[in-house]
Amino acid sequence: MLTGFLEAVFNGISIGAVLLIAALGLAIIFGLMGVINMAHGELMMFGAYTTFVVQNGCKQLGGLWFEVYIFLALIIAFIFTAAVGLILERGVIRYLYGRPLETLLATWGVSLIFQQFVRSVNLVFVIGIAFFSVLFFGGLWLLNSRTNLERVRNWVVVVMLSLSLGMTIATCNLLGQIYQQAVTQPWFGAQNVDVTAPTWLQAGISLGGVQLPFARLFIIVLTIICVSGIYLFLQRSNWGLRIRAVTQNRSMSACLGIPTQTVDAITFALGSGLAGVAGCAISLLGSVGPNTGQNYIIDTFMVVVVGGVGNLVGTIVAALGIGTANFLIGSGTLALLLTPVKPLADFFSFFATTSMAKVMVFALIIVFLQWKPAGIFPQKGRTVDV
Repeated sequence: MLTGFLEAVFNGISIGAVLLIAALGLAIIFGLMGVINMAHGELMMFGAYTTFVVQNGCKQLGGLWFEVYIFLALIIAFIFTAAVGLILERGVIRYLYGRPLETLLATWGVSLIFQQFVRSVNLVFVIGIAFFSVLFFGGLWLLNSRTNLERVRNWVVVVMLSLSLGMTIATCNLLGQIYQQAVTQPWFGAQNVDVTAPTWLQAGISLGGVQLPFARLFIIVLTIICVSGIYLFLQRSNWGLRIRAVTQNRSMSACLGIPTQTVDAITFALGSGLAGVAGCAISLLGSVGPNTGQNYIIDTFMVVVVGGVGNLVGTIVAALGIGTANFLIGSGTLALLLTPVKPLADFFSFFATTSMAKVMVFALIIVFLQWKPAGIFPQKGRTVDV
């Protein structure tokens, strides 16, 4: 019984490690900008699908490439999701600062778009996006560089948008008719896909009778590296100093010459990149699908709230606590451990499923927040003063 309990604790810690990587980015974004990013889960999904794509590419190369693809996937997932986050911040979020409700609704809409994008994306879709971007943004850049359009700018944007959309739709339809299924076949579809871990991550080690899978050990080590890296970045780098300054007092930081908009963009990109790394870790625990991010986003927000918004130590404690509690209750380990006390064993047996375990953990979090509404470690800084 003790061995089973220790294995359950280890598995819970590995799940909490994934939540911690995702929550790090969310805590930084929420702590700095006060943005409730409902698309954070979809950024994790992008990281997981990036891992799937890199895995398939390295499988084709074979040999050593497949054994080390996970490291390449981590780098590409971070860069790709950071770029998506930067585009999201520059294109949507920056226009909604100071309006949390609008930000929540906008990012929720973006999350739905991202989910459908993964289900529908194909070659003609990608070509259409690239073609539209070249026509619309390239056309505006050319016109702005040659003429003064301030008086008729809105009309020019409408005309350029209409022409770009029309030409893109016509081009995509033509490609679909000529090449048909070769360019219209979805790359991923609505079904889940599986990521195969490298051979050296498929085994495990037995320690005192407790089985420790290498994949989960890898996730824990990855989490330690990410937390250490974020800590060093925030405490030892110039941009980390700027981020901490803006978090404490945005107005004063701007007066001292710190480019607050650039800080916001870098912070959002960094948080998004961490979500991609978390998605890469998720892919080692199970199959990946369009709804993968939705399975983790609520838990990730709970980690941020319980730990104390923007607090690194609180985020670590909350992530490991919530992840372990979810697994202990959901796997039935706690009910089995309490077998001698039949009323308690029956009570926890009722919650011994993944969904019911979440219900119980959320109920416990609600009770905890009644006692400490600001989390384990309350935030100190400009957000408190506003």
